[in-house]
Amino acid sequence: MAGAIIENMSTKKLVIVGVILLLFQAFSFMVGGLIAPSPTTAIHYLATKCVDTVKHHQNTKWFMPWGPNQCDKIRTFDEAMAKKIEANNIVFAVHIPLPNKEMSPWFQFLLVILQFDIAFKVYNQIADGAMVTIDVGLAYRDDTLSEWTEMAHSIEQRKLNCSFNTAKTFENEGRYYECDLLPFMEVGSVAHKYYLLNIRLPVNEAKKINVGIGEIKDIRLVSIHQNGGFTKVWFAMKTFLTPSILIIMIWYWRRITLMTRPPVLLEKVIFALGISMTFINIPVEWFSVGFNWTWMLLFGDIRQGIFYSMLLSFWIIFCGEHLMDQTERNRFSVYWKQVGPIVFGSFCLFIFDMCERGVQLTNPFYSIWATDVGTELAMAFIIVAGICACLYFLFLCFMVFQVFRNISGKRSSLPAMSKARRLHYEVVLSLSFACLVCLQVNEGHWHWGDHTVQVNSAFFTGIYGMWNLYVFAIMFLYAPSHKRYGDEQSSGQCIIGDAGPNSGEDIQLTTTITHVDGPTEIYKMTGKESQE
Repeated sequence: MAGAIIENMSTKKLVIVGVILLLFQAFSFMVGGLIAPSPTTAIHYLATKCVDTVKHHQNTKWFMPWGPNQCDKIRTFDEAMAKKIEANNIVFAVHIPLPNKEMSPWFQFLLVILQFDIAFKVYNQIADGAMVTIDVGLAYRDDTLSEWTEMAHSIEQRKLNCSFNTAKTFENEGRYYECDLLPFMEVGSVAHKYYLLNIRLPVNEAKKINVGIGEIKDIRLVSIHQNGGFTKVWFAMKTFLTPSILIIMIWYWRRITLMTRPPVLLEKVIFALGISMTFINIPVEWFSVGFNWTWMLLFGDIRQGIFYSMLLSFWIIFCGEHLMDQTERNRFSVYWKQVGPIVFGSFCLFIFDMCERGVQLTNPFYSIWATDVGTELAMAFIIVAGICACLYFLFLCFMVFQVFRNISGKRSSLPAMSKARRLHYEVVLSLSFACLVCLQVNEGHWHWGDHTVQVNSAFFTGIYGMWNLYVFAIMFLYAPSHKRYGDEQSSGQCIIGDAGPNSGEDIQLTTTITHVDGPTEIYKMTGKESQE
């Protein structure tokens, strides 16, 4: 009984498989670059200053910036002072989307960024560590005639981080500070057509609320949502790739179960990798179009975390199984030093995500970055995860180096085995390098003749397609081969085709851990020597 399929394929067939995978990879990039629009759209809003004329503020009253029931407005705060309107009676209103537009469930999420326009005044400067207290409410409706329904209400604080690059003199009064953008709101689904934000900046000098924040002139918001056209292309890709990976996974496990020996560790890990890829492929996002599932962003992060953790573990175990001797091979416990950082780093990122998007399920205005304690906690999780990632890649590079050195030392005696192993490690390094190159792409789109190539969309669809093709290729090429040869096969010798010893295309690759009766003597010898 032969080994893996990759070891029993001629060079010609292996090249054909590689070309087919490359064509599918190019197609996945073209789908995003030429068919899908840009992944997201950013829309800028300037908040309208409405006047709450009711002496005791009614929290159930919503102020519309435009339309038939628009609020009483003022243009500037100087006008408010002339009319003796207090700061507590001013409501900043923002309607999402712009007039004559509608939101759609295909937009998937709604992210809002906040920016203050603050003018410099000598006697009203921004204090060090100034915190802005924001009383904000979010409402929705699905037609222009119905009443607004409250969706969320919260009192939040945001720390101002502003700089004034000119001299703080009377001559420069009226110039604006340069302030950082502030995270404001994130909603995990866009189930309604219209949204309304009402923002108050309550002032209480006795409690030092909104004191020392400078002279705020305007509030600007930037809303970011996923484009509906990109969402449809993305859903179509997931719908197409789900059965592809599921079928190859079932086929792979069936070939393993047909063998007379139990599955070895590497085969189990490859199967687990296929399960994690299937889990991330299942297009449950289709239901988010009809249901108000605000937890989809968090669920997507969890699925990606599981897949990447499994992928990193697979690379470590694949290298390790080709280095350890027979007594240590096929035991998951021997990889705790390498897999430990993966698990711990993933756990840190999971806790960070739960502290951010988990809380946003009930309060979309919450941000872990809003306070110093939250910022330090978030940075701690990210730094620890980064350290774990560095440790992992050091382990991986060291193991790959050992494997290449082992292959180079035995290339003359085991040429077929060297080619099979060398192929996979080169693929691993190539994929890592390709990801680093793709991450450096900053342009939103390129112009190619009469066509506009959306680079960001091509990046998303291309990387997603790449990992699916990678998992597909691993399960196909490393599935047990059911070809039967003569007695020479069991002794680990290379089988030569009918064309003679000079026909390189018909040389069959042999010996791997997937033999029916366990590892061959050559494989045992190789593992033992590499361990020594």
